[in-house]
Amino acid sequence: MGTALVYHEDMTAARLLWEDPECEIERPERLTAALRRLQQGGLEQRCLQLAPREASEAELGLVHSPEYVSLLRGTQALDTQELQALSGQYDAVYFHPSTFHCARLAVGAALQLVDAVLMGAVHNGLALVRPPGHHSQRAAANGFCVFNNVAIAARHAQQKHGLQRCVLGWPGARGRGKVVVGVAETPPSALSHPGLGSRPQGWRPCPSVSSALPVPRILIVDWDVHHGQGIQYIFEDDPSVLYFSWHRYEHGRFWPYLRESDADAVGQGKGRGFTVNLPWNQVGMGNADYLAAFLHVLLPVAFEFDPELVLVSAGFDSAIGDPEGQMQATPECFGHLTQLLQVLAGGRVCAVLEGGYHLESLSQSVCMVVRALLGDPVPPLSGPMEPHRSALESIQSVRAAQAPHWTSLRQQGSAPTPRPGTCSTDGRTSPLSPGGPTFKAAEAQASAVLSSLLGQLHLHPTPPVRTAVTLTAPDAALGLPPAVLHQEGLHEALIQDTAFTALGKVLHLLKGILDGQVSSGVATTPAAAATLDVALRCSLSHRAQRVLCVAVGQLDRPPDLANDGRTLWLDIRGKEAAALSLFHVSMPLPGTTGAFLSCVLALVLPLAYGFRPDLVLMALGPAQGLQEPHAALLAALLRGPAGGRVLVLVEQEPTSQLAGILARVLHGDAPPSLGPFSTAPPEDMQALLYLRGQLEAQWKMLQVAAPS
Repeated sequence: MGTALVYHEDMTAARLLWEDPECEIERPERLTAALRRLQQGGLEQRCLQLAPREASEAELGLVHSPEYVSLLRGTQALDTQELQALSGQYDAVYFHPSTFHCARLAVGAALQLVDAVLMGAVHNGLALVRPPGHHSQRAAANGFCVFNNVAIAARHAQQKHGLQRCVLGWPGARGRGKVVVGVAETPPSALSHPGLGSRPQGWRPCPSVSSALPVPRILIVDWDVHHGQGIQYIFEDDPSVLYFSWHRYEHGRFWPYLRESDADAVGQGKGRGFTVNLPWNQVGMGNADYLAAFLHVLLPVAFEFDPELVLVSAGFDSAIGDPEGQMQATPECFGHLTQLLQVLAGGRVCAVLEGGYHLESLSQSVCMVVRALLGDPVPPLSGPMEPHRSALESIQSVRAAQAPHWTSLRQQGSAPTPRPGTCSTDGRTSPLSPGGPTFKAAEAQASAVLSSLLGQLHLHPTPPVRTAVTLTAPDAALGLPPAVLHQEGLHEALIQDTAFTALGKVLHLLKGILDGQVSSGVATTPAAAATLDVALRCSLSHRAQRVLCVAVGQLDRPPDLANDGRTLWLDIRGKEAAALSLFHVSMPLPGTTGAFLSCVLALVLPLAYGFRPDLVLMALGPAQGLQEPHAALLAALLRGPAGGRVLVLVEQEPTSQLAGILARVLHGDAPPSLGPFSTAPPEDMQALLYLRGQLEAQWKMLQVAAPS
């Protein structure tokens, strides 16, 4: 299994045939530039390339009315004047004689990708398509969008595919070396749902099944800079689809100018709480803002929802340099967002291109998404890790609107909602008027910044070895993918030396990570505390300027460790919740899955991203108490802050199973399922809220509301 790339050159055929400044930015070069950059980076060659088919009219009818499909079919025979007249009946749309064919291919590409992922042919993928789709409605084109590609793909997945998951299993393991542990995909024929197809190839029964859902739960993440109101309208009363959208809104003064784009639009009827809108009320939102939205809004809700498939409306007009969005998020940010989504749904992530009109920014962002889908480490985030005040106000508003519907948000507490209509000015960015001199100057400045940032991305080459393992019991069977090197293979790749003690092996692996020859590693050790101490000191004396230590279990911070800001030490399973200093934080081991997720998303990751480490040392010591899925999720999420440079130390155990699971997630596989969401005990949440209150003034990524 691997990553699919779906593309067809026919989707470049449709183009604007008359003068229209509003529509001219949606051009064929959007696809060709992105594909060329994927080829130049060697990424296209690493993907399984799927040729899309045209979606059938019956498939289009899953979302669109027969009359609308018939109208679009008729555009193939219209002349330019007739096409222009018909286009004028819609908002920001143009038609071409090839539009119907291109739009059917775009839908078909999304369907091919979903089928390939849910049938197990690939693990994830990207559909590089145009025209985009998320604005399209049941009987109307809108905002360059003809057919709603992602919405149709979601309905198709629900009708054709059904999923069941083992209690004791690993749903969706990437299986780069054909490693799949305890996964069961229930054949559609076993489910009582009309129109379901035949049993997936390679299906095998699972002896212990937790539950069966005729309609799979699907998460749609829309990170395009415009609100995908078409998707919202289609699913607003459907609790089987969770739709999350952030979008430039400016209190209703940005297209599509809809009241229902605001944070208090949460869905209708049974779907209340399953529409999550995060409106950006200023331009200039950047990496810290996007990451905060994921950590403090999307991911808590998504883990509680527990999706079986993630669809991404991947619009890159929310990236730096784009004239539509006027945002500041750099290309690597979208790789980080993709990595965060890959811990959901067993890693079943299907991204479908939406907007994106600055060709270089679009192309580089697409490459970062594909790198993440392939499991490659993504460069660390650039720029200040401090959300804008306006972003915090938006996050505060959406958390307050959604708290009645989601336990994960309600337990973390929500500050009062800002008064509607207020607009903050935090001194960093102010709204710009499109077309004016300020807008043009900002666009030129963004392009200059983008050029500089793109040059910096090349300073972070992918190490030749992605993951290496050293064991105190080297003959233990881990069932690892072939690309994961055991310590013996690592010796051959780095230096010729066989005289290694257990500590020597760890230090050799650490040197490989610090020297850029290895991205990440797992090492078992008979003495985790002593090994962590030595590894930390060696890191600081070698090349690392900042080291994050996440210590789980009975692992005390060395008393003579300097409190100089070069080390951030996080104790999980500490005796009490305490901020012993800005760089030493202790948290009792969470007692439930819900509490663990809150600890990781609301404390560990915000601190980690705010600290911006060069290296992460994660140690599982005596009496560490983490279940294997929890330890694997923690390791997977810690790949992001340091650009993949993670070394996990595991106190030697009778079995090496945990080391194998950790190696696979560091290699890019999805972590095992955490099982059903469980409520956090009050004492755990009180400890979390106490720590956040103690630290958020200095660690800005902890904030979930604008300072009063």
